[in-house]
Amino acid sequence: MASESVALPFTIEPTTAPTPADHRADLIANPAFGRVFSDHMAMVRYSEGRGWHDARITARKPFPIDPAAAVLHYGQEVFEGMKAYRLESGGIATFRPEENARRFQASAARMAMAALPQDIFMTAVDELVRIDRDWVPTGEGKSLYLRPFMIATEVFLGVKPASEYLFMVIACPVAGYFGSGCVSVWVSDAYTRAAPGGTGAAKCGGNYAASLIAQRDSQTHGCDQVLFLDSREQRYVEEMGGMNVMFLRDDNTLVTPPLTGTILPGITRDAILRLARDQGLTVEEAPVAIDEVFEGAATGRYREAFACGTAAVISPIGSFRRTQGEAVFGDGKTPGPVTLALKKTLTDIQAGRTNDPHGWVHMIG
Repeated sequence: MASESVALPFTIEPTTAPTPADHRADLIANPAFGRVFSDHMAMVRYSEGRGWHDARITARKPFPIDPAAAVLHYGQEVFEGMKAYRLESGGIATFRPEENARRFQASAARMAMAALPQDIFMTAVDELVRIDRDWVPTGEGKSLYLRPFMIATEVFLGVKPASEYLFMVIACPVAGYFGSGCVSVWVSDAYTRAAPGGTGAAKCGGNYAASLIAQRDSQTHGCDQVLFLDSREQRYVEEMGGMNVMFLRDDNTLVTPPLTGTILPGITRDAILRLARDQGLTVEEAPVAIDEVFEGAATGRYREAFACGTAAVISPIGSFRRTQGEAVFGDGKTPGPVTLALKKTLTDIQAGRTNDPHGWVHMIG
């Protein structure tokens, strides 16, 4: 479905029952990830023949959905993950939101959904952050996590692309997704995340639903996360349960699997690759054999590993485990110096503590 070039005004409907300031302060002081939500949400509707309409910022609340809505039966939905940050200056900003808008369009196209124009996506996010700016926490590693999503709402049980959609944005204050130490990762040999021609490059709920059993399996092996291998040969590293993965070799090369259609094109991933080049590292997007990782960890060829994504930013990996044994980086507990340097540079840019040479910070107010 073609994207419409339309400037859509938003109706602002402030909640009549805002969270009291003292209670809000308590909620955002130490929020569990994805459990505490701000006062408002953004909503925009789409229907064939009318296009995108009824854009509004309104009180966050449950909304009615018909039991025959297409999303409930055929999983036609996509989403994004992004953050708003309180800067050192006191202002509020998001990080590369135009890239989230473009990826949202690409995900929608893969799922045969209506294309949401970038200006509507950006306005919805900006207006929600403005009205809920008091929900943006201060403190290292804290932010307002934003969840734009779109669902098929047409009431119809036939298998076809829906003709009606609802786009929404909700927000929740968050601290770090993981702690400050290293995570352990189980290499799944029983499940794969995506196959060529599938939806691996789209940010849709089905990919994550399919990964949950493997994530649960990783926990039975005493690990924090799961790593998926390619579906054809089960030889090459692809993606973790919800994050991209990178490795540092002893020749100062940062290597990560290439984007061939089965891996989500992470916005954090792209930023890290650019920052790595800025810091003088060689960057290589190439297939990474899991056997090579295990052998390289033992010989020192592979010195560091980390996961990256919007929620976790950069999460150091201490070890990979599989039925054949374990690959440990360093002492398995201490994050590597290059991993820490990349994380500091990225988070300093996001928080406004250093220059933004690539123009990634989008000021809201």
